[in-house]
Amino acid sequence: MSSSMSVNPLWLFKVFPFLRWWPMVNGTATRADLLAGLTGAIIVLPQGVAFATIAGLPPEYGLYTAMVPAIIAALFGSSWHLVSGPTTAISIVVFGALSPFAEPGSAHYITLALTLTLLTGLFQFAMGIARLGTVVNFISHTVVIGFTAGAAILIASSQIKNFFGLSLPRGATFAQTMWAFFQQFDHINLHVMSVGLVTLLTGVLVKRYAPKIPYMIAAMLVGSLYAMILNQSLGDAVTGIRLLGALPSHLPPLSLPELDPHALSQIAPSALAVAMLGLTEAVSIARAVAVRAEQRIDGNQEFVGQGLSNMVGSFFSAYASSGSFNRSGLNYEAGARTPLAAVFASLFLGIILLLVAPLAAYLPIASMAAILFLVAYGLIDFHHIFAIIKASKRETAVLLVTFFSTLLVELEFAIYLGVLLSLIFYLMRTSRPNVISVVPDPRVSHRPLVHAPDLPYCPQVQMLRIDGSLFFGAVNHVEQRLLELEQEHPQQKIIIINGRSINFLDIAGGEALVQEAKRRRRQGGDLYLYGIKPAVMEILRRGGFLEEIGPDHVFETRDEVIRHVFSVLDRDICMGCQQHIFNECKALPSPGGKPS
Repeated sequence: MSSSMSVNPLWLFKVFPFLRWWPMVNGTATRADLLAGLTGAIIVLPQGVAFATIAGLPPEYGLYTAMVPAIIAALFGSSWHLVSGPTTAISIVVFGALSPFAEPGSAHYITLALTLTLLTGLFQFAMGIARLGTVVNFISHTVVIGFTAGAAILIASSQIKNFFGLSLPRGATFAQTMWAFFQQFDHINLHVMSVGLVTLLTGVLVKRYAPKIPYMIAAMLVGSLYAMILNQSLGDAVTGIRLLGALPSHLPPLSLPELDPHALSQIAPSALAVAMLGLTEAVSIARAVAVRAEQRIDGNQEFVGQGLSNMVGSFFSAYASSGSFNRSGLNYEAGARTPLAAVFASLFLGIILLLVAPLAAYLPIASMAAILFLVAYGLIDFHHIFAIIKASKRETAVLLVTFFSTLLVELEFAIYLGVLLSLIFYLMRTSRPNVISVVPDPRVSHRPLVHAPDLPYCPQVQMLRIDGSLFFGAVNHVEQRLLELEQEHPQQKIIIINGRSINFLDIAGGEALVQEAKRRRRQGGDLYLYGIKPAVMEILRRGGFLEEIGPDHVFETRDEVIRHVFSVLDRDICMGCQQHIFNECKALPSPGGKPS
């Protein structure tokens, strides 16, 4: 076959991203993925029902959303462990967006939900194609750690009512949930709590002493058997142990979103909001799990994967989906190796609904809550949290703001606050580049430039190194620092700037260099540059700044600029100087009349 007809593997990887991780699939990985998928399929049963109810949809729609969209997102995303499906935040937004236009649960409401899902997917897919996934780069590691820890606490708090057998308000905030829990502390159902404790302890013990056994499945089986014994001995009316209940026993039916222009215009703004929220959740969760799995995430590919999952899902009775923190964390903790675990979870969910729906209906809700407690604990990265606290006060502030805002405000705003604070600290650092006075070190033969205030310096030349970009945000700091150095050494009227560490320069930075050169010349001195990077030199040239500074004032190396500057120094001052910090100074006569 000719080379023109050959297929570019990189092109294939972009169109079919699952080809990247497919070589990882082997017998060991498949067994791990099967176990993780089975665990995830069981866990999603109560979650899917609850989330669909929050969204104003029939319960089965939450399960439908956990099937086809999860498969598409796993195959076309970049994360190995991200599991898509219904989420609390999106369910709430869907209900708020559609309830003004139709009665929740009605046929028209369901059609609008499917249309909203299609539009959401289109927006997300377009963002991915436009390569807007680079927004993930602004979610720092510290933000991810704080967000993960906060989300873990939210997961645990959302299961308190199920673990202790209480009736807490649905959709309450973290603070409201904890306050309601303490108010109802004396109403804890000891039978329900005992089921949760048996499940929890079984999971902890199996994970520690029998790591080869899937501890989550073992814990759920033991918890279910214990609940069955209690109900048979005392009666379910006495124990109050709630079970999952009846589930539909059929696969997601085909569906058709409404493409009426009026309906599209009504829900388009809400679809954009859901798209942004879904992408924020998915990318943040993928990053959070990837930190633990030591994997790199492609933000653009995640955008594409989420967009395709929602577009395809809208034709299979699924409402808007995104990355699920509960299921993704569980997927990782259960030992998943590849995205096939998410595919297996969807297939197992379908099998459960078709074949063993009656058995799944008898799973105790308290056991599910206990499993999610284990998942939540596993998501808190104590090692990195303590490392951040020890290493940096600023990073600690980012961590705490993200953590507490995750608990106290809307989930997506917690990420925005963490990212905003990270950007503020980043700008604070980049807007204050180090402007360091350096001198040749006479203790070393090739005399490297070092920052050493105790070493001798030239009375006529100030040598500086700017460590950082010279842009509009940093100009004021650099100018202030140059003025301070001039006041410290007013006799040093010539300034030489080492530009090797200047990675970027904008119009304001170019103007600052020009103004400093003019000011020095008015005082009888001058400004010289050396080691300027090609990209910075191009800006100086195109902006006309090089012409004003003087092309003969810009050099490639330190030795070149020193030789030139030495030729224009005041010889009377040189003759009386005993510092001799430059090699060229050796040719000068000593104060006694002989070369030094």
